[in-house]
Amino acid sequence: MPPFLQPDADAALPILSAARTVPGGFNWPLVSVLLLLAAAVAMFLRNQPRMDVVALLMIAGLPFTGVLTMDEALAGFADPNIVLIALLFVLGEGLVRTGIARSIGDWIHRRVDGSETKLLLLLMASVAILGAMMSSTAIVAIFIPVVLRICRKSGIPASRLMMPLSFAGLISGMMTLISTPPNLVVNAELVRQGEESFHFFSVTPFGLAVLVLGLVYMSYARRWIPERADAGSASSELPSFSDWIGKYQLAARARRVRVMPESRLAGETLETLALRGSGVNLLAVERVRDRRRTLLQPNRSFRPRAGDVLFLDVAPGGEEFSALAQDFGVEELPLDPDSLHFDDLSQDIGMTEAVVTADSNLVGRSIRDSRIRAESGLTVIGLRRAGEAFTSDFFDEPLRVGDTLLVTGFWKDIQRLERDKRQFVMLDLPKEFEDVLPAAGKGPAALGILALVIALMVAGVIPNVHAVLIGCLLMGLFGVVTMKSAYASISWKSLVLIVGMLPFSLALQRTGGIEMVAQGILGLIGEGSPRLALAVVFTVTSVFSLFISNTAAAVLMAPVAIALAKDLGASPHPFAMVVMLAASAAFMTPVSSPVNTLVVSPGNYRFADFARIGVPFTILVMLASVILVPILLPP
Repeated sequence: MPPFLQPDADAALPILSAARTVPGGFNWPLVSVLLLLAAAVAMFLRNQPRMDVVALLMIAGLPFTGVLTMDEALAGFADPNIVLIALLFVLGEGLVRTGIARSIGDWIHRRVDGSETKLLLLLMASVAILGAMMSSTAIVAIFIPVVLRICRKSGIPASRLMMPLSFAGLISGMMTLISTPPNLVVNAELVRQGEESFHFFSVTPFGLAVLVLGLVYMSYARRWIPERADAGSASSELPSFSDWIGKYQLAARARRVRVMPESRLAGETLETLALRGSGVNLLAVERVRDRRRTLLQPNRSFRPRAGDVLFLDVAPGGEEFSALAQDFGVEELPLDPDSLHFDDLSQDIGMTEAVVTADSNLVGRSIRDSRIRAESGLTVIGLRRAGEAFTSDFFDEPLRVGDTLLVTGFWKDIQRLERDKRQFVMLDLPKEFEDVLPAAGKGPAALGILALVIALMVAGVIPNVHAVLIGCLLMGLFGVVTMKSAYASISWKSLVLIVGMLPFSLALQRTGGIEMVAQGILGLIGEGSPRLALAVVFTVTSVFSLFISNTAAAVLMAPVAIALAKDLGASPHPFAMVVMLAASAAFMTPVSSPVNTLVVSPGNYRFADFARIGVPFTILVMLASVILVPILLPP
């Protein structure tokens, strides 16, 4: 166990002693830690800078308080729980690459017989159970296109299912010890304070109870969810390229030209030619090699040759193309002007829609400056905001959270976009898309490996992190994941955030801050019962989660809850369990959790929609927790 996760009473004594001997009895070390924590919360609220940058600032700042050494501030990087969280991302990636989640979606649709109630119940149960081994954000991102496909086939508005989807994703964090980072953080705090660790399924009875409560609640509450236009489609088919061409008003933009020997394009790099400055996007290049046609993907250093056939998109606001063709020295070739998908290239080039996510670094940047093509290989050819398509030049328009982009490019890049949820969430896969999964046919292997990992963790024969590491290596051995996809699947931003907030637990404990908060709660509840104390802990954790990440809230509240339990002479386990449950109960607003933010655009929701449905459910979850936790985990 890393040093700052171990009890270190000897190291703490000089600091605490110094705090008591300050003239006037003022605890300057505690004040400095609280000021630093307040600064972190303020930056979290402003969302500037990024959360992981804030975490790094805290690591750099804590040693200046004199409470922690630099080694202690950095020790979280060696925490086995951090490694475990990273490995769980890789394990989840195996389920994505094999199409297991998508298959579950198709299975759900076949079993519901047109009943919206059955559909809702099966969807929520599937997401909650499958999410027990994955990040809640990841499982919701995977199921968004699944739900959209079900809505199109069933004629149900997406707004009726997207909120239940996000709620089920949050409930999945209550299903197992490893299903969400706050659970691991709270469990690590128990171990650090010399208490017995929770077991793999310790939280499961409460998660199942909340899931049943959520199923019953949503069966009735779904009638309060508004049905808004353009949220779903009654069509029984997937969208096609032609649908998007009309939706984004892209007709007559496709061009196919041959580079002539005298063309000024021949031999020059695309960066030098600056085609995009003329309103032209080069999508692909056909080149004949050894009498065989080869389709090439251009980049900034690509040099067209005489005889190459270029496939172009003339963007809105571009110059008159006939003048451009003459200027560039190219010959226009026949092509249906109302088709942007090049029928003879449809096996290589495609389109998809994607929504800009809340934590994307593209927010506030224009398409021209965002290097989307350089980083993803995809070209943005359409932009919709609030249901309206931009018909004029949109390349200099700053992007906002929830903007829907239509992108085109090679299928392999579209498949990569489907797996990479850091910048976008893909909404739709067109019916022209060849649904070829990276690890097609590997589903049984992935499920077998997952079962082995769970068995090892439940048996406790080896540490959890060791079991998951073995599972990840087996995923690689059987070709379910590659090293590249494994590294890409890890949310490094989330890991850095956790590592940066972990040292606050020790810093507040050493300076007396934890005990001060615990005494404050004791003063608030007076001679109240332990159940009242549990309700207060749940409420404070939930309120914290409205302003900072639920992981950060768990980091701060876990030691407070344990200290409160000791002051009451009670077992710390019920109090720690309530923190775990409250951290996942982020149902109240669309910004309470990234899980909620992801479904806002596809569900066409407003802020009040989440408050109307989420606040009552959060209260119900609190009441259920306060009733059940003392029964199953006596205080």
